[in-house]
Amino acid sequence: MTNMNSNAHTHIDELIITYLSEGLDDSSLAELKSWVGESQQNKDEFLRQQEIWFSSRIAADDNEYDVEHAKEIFRKRVHRAKADAKINRKPNKAIYSKLWKYAVAAVIACIIAFMAYWRGGEDIKSNFADITVEAPLGAKTKLYLPDGTLVWLNAGTKMSYSQGFGVEDRSVNINGEGYFEVTMNESLPFSVRSGALNVRVLGTKFNFRDYNEDSQASVSLLEGKVALSNLIIKSNDIVMSPNQQAFLDKKSGTLTMKSSIASNSASWKEDVIFFDEETLPEIIKILERSYKVKIVLRNDSLNNLRFYGNFISTDQSIEEVLHALSSTGKFKYEIENETAFIY
Repeated sequence: MTNMNSNAHTHIDELIITYLSEGLDDSSLAELKSWVGESQQNKDEFLRQQEIWFSSRIAADDNEYDVEHAKEIFRKRVHRAKADAKINRKPNKAIYSKLWKYAVAAVIACIIAFMAYWRGGEDIKSNFADITVEAPLGAKTKLYLPDGTLVWLNAGTKMSYSQGFGVEDRSVNINGEGYFEVTMNESLPFSVRSGALNVRVLGTKFNFRDYNEDSQASVSLLEGKVALSNLIIKSNDIVMSPNQQAFLDKKSGTLTMKSSIASNSASWKEDVIFFDEETLPEIIKILERSYKVKIVLRNDSLNNLRFYGNFISTDQSIEEVLHALSSTGKFKYEIENETAFIY
């Protein structure tokens, strides 16, 4: 009997590992969801293992993702956690005297969960807490979501998603800028949502930018297709094709499209700061986030100045960037106490 229970637990553990690392087929996903819904203990175990998986992924090498290595780290941490739990459980009469109560409670919980499951029940995902990942100013963050989707977050960006990501949907919320290489899953479309835009995809590569403090949001499509929803003014969705860029004026709700070299919009992943006729105020925001500095624009008359160019943030200092821009003769600058003033 012990071996059967052990085998069952091992099977569930492997289902969870596969779900978190690669995704499950419909049959296996249904089996895992059924097991999670059987009891609060199962749900807690699922959430605990997902937390362990997430910490294993974050601790891994940012530059290269090795699925098998990540699985091995995960298995060891889960095994260690279970071993610690067994050590901390010291059998005594008081515990055994409560087993009957626990058994009855477990049976009742299973019956309730079973009935709820077959009635449609409560969405498992709705009870999961959110996981938040943040890229601080002056840095960027690379991570893989549980379905294998690659995400880069630019400086000053915050992204959140449910611990149930992939169970009922694949949705993330973002404030800032992110580059996504989405894993294909036709049964569960992927979506990125901000305060102004929502993007729905199956499998594609795109750059999404919407900082709360910015007046404009944008989406640049590198590969595949996406459906773009304007959340400010209700309108029909727009389907984008590769090398198209969408801009949303968050004040008026006006959405415009243009052709572009979409890869330029994601060049920040490679430490390239690319300006394509950006206004000076927009450039200042980008530089402040990239270099973690304060820049003050002294004259409003400079607001409409536009610049084109690219810089390597790891090779060129903020002073070198400002010097290059000012060499056009359009403005001057000075730096005092780590604050740059443009006039």
